[in-house]
Amino acid sequence: MSDDGSGGHYYWCTRHHRVETEADVCPARHVLGPYASAADAENALQTVRERNDAWDAEDARWAGEGR
Repeated sequence: MSDDGSGGHYYWCTRHHRVETEADVCPARHVLGPYASAADAENALQTVRERNDAWDAEDARWAGEGR
């Protein structure tokens, strides 16, 4: 990753609720990413929700729930 923001990485800041680049990114504890595009970063929370739902369903299936 480059420090000048030209590396093409984008982050979703959970503190400021905005897309950030490497040029202006908040500390790691406040961001999700890196993502390849600003659109992917902007959809980060939806991606997290979808993954969590899928993992919860897999955990339930593995535990034998819903049989």
